[in-house]
Amino acid sequence: MAAPSAGSWSTFQHKELMAADRGRRILGVCGMHPHHQETLKKNRVVLAKQLLLSELLEHLLEKDIITLEMRELIQAKVGSFSQNVELLNLLPKRGPQAFDAFCEALRETKQGHLEDMLLTTLSGLQHVLPPLSCDYDLSLPFPVCESCPLYKKLRLSTDTVEHSLDDKDGPVCLQVKPCTPEFYQTHFQLAYRLQSRPRGLALVLSNVHFTGEKELEFRSGGDVDHSTLVTLFKLLGYDVHVLCDQTAQVPEEMQEKLQNFAQLPAHRVTDSCIVALLSHGVEGAIYGVDGKLLQLQEVFQLFDNANCPSLQNKPKMFFIQACRGDETDRGVDQQDGKNHAGSPGCEESDAGKEKLPKMRLPTRSDMICGYACLKGTAAMRNTKRGSWYIEALAQVFSERACDMHVADMLVKVNALIKDREGYAPGTEFHRCKEMSEYCSTLCRHLYLFPGHPPT
Repeated sequence: MAAPSAGSWSTFQHKELMAADRGRRILGVCGMHPHHQETLKKNRVVLAKQLLLSELLEHLLEKDIITLEMRELIQAKVGSFSQNVELLNLLPKRGPQAFDAFCEALRETKQGHLEDMLLTTLSGLQHVLPPLSCDYDLSLPFPVCESCPLYKKLRLSTDTVEHSLDDKDGPVCLQVKPCTPEFYQTHFQLAYRLQSRPRGLALVLSNVHFTGEKELEFRSGGDVDHSTLVTLFKLLGYDVHVLCDQTAQVPEEMQEKLQNFAQLPAHRVTDSCIVALLSHGVEGAIYGVDGKLLQLQEVFQLFDNANCPSLQNKPKMFFIQACRGDETDRGVDQQDGKNHAGSPGCEESDAGKEKLPKMRLPTRSDMICGYACLKGTAAMRNTKRGSWYIEALAQVFSERACDMHVADMLVKVNALIKDREGYAPGTEFHRCKEMSEYCSTLCRHLYLFPGHPPT
């Protein structure tokens, strides 16, 4: 059957295909859809000859499809044909939204005849799209791997969509339950002191727009994580500081600004500290927007007892939303039988020994760090509701900070992440999993005591 003319390609049909497109994106791989790539390829010569770039590039820059550096790279080419070719080389690497944004930019710059040409070609490819099962909910956002440099070889051949855990289309409106005076009175003696107002300083560092040779993908949904944590920490009584899109090397923005934060005088008169790092990552490090790495051990060192005496003996919380590798956890089938939830008791060591005066501190103590995923594995992020881990963290902390200490809340977060899975029928990644974890050098229970004492 012949492809329909440009005039017969309705807005509705285009949106329907885009919805199907969204429902079949590759889990963990953030490139342009193959049909969009093929459409650009089939029209490459015409586009290279006819594109008018001056205004078009500004629209693509505004839509975060290209960066300032990419615009300069394109404009450095000699002649309009070479500039157009450079843009066409870049577009397929700019993520799943690039094709739509490019079409919209063509329309906005009065090059609608080129958009019609692309949509006509795309409609001709529609017959090769696999039929969608009624189990798909195309209104739901798709998952992406938190560390997805485009230079990696694509490992998947079939597109997938994440199964959402509820019918919400965005982050929930957070409300933190206050702790009761009775709960505070029965628990504060065995816990870290947490009475200051504010409770402490919190830093949320969120890297979303990346440049550099590794071509790390735009972290769609990262803005949701950022907003969620800022709201949560404020509701928990923290003075929140924000850093966005920081480099790791030349200049070393992340290292320098984290150090400045660790040295703030306000730490001396507050009772705790929170640092949340949201970015692409590898095991033991996170990426700056320049594609360079900052080692997590260097971050922890900034807040240890030697380098940050203002926080000695005070609890310091770290939350890392980033991949720690590129392996996707496919999960295993549970064997028949009852769950064994029991755990061995804790041995009381040195019981009855005389306690000596505390003269020195270990270099690093009183820290707890939550990771979105296990060593070597990828973290999952929902493009509309944010990362699986941050969503679970906000849910548990808002509901249980009133009567549960932080380590136990992170166990609850682990349980939520354990139960969540991707939805990708017909692929080896159907029912993919993620598993969060935490490590701790806390020496007392860490209750946040939200809302106590009442204002």
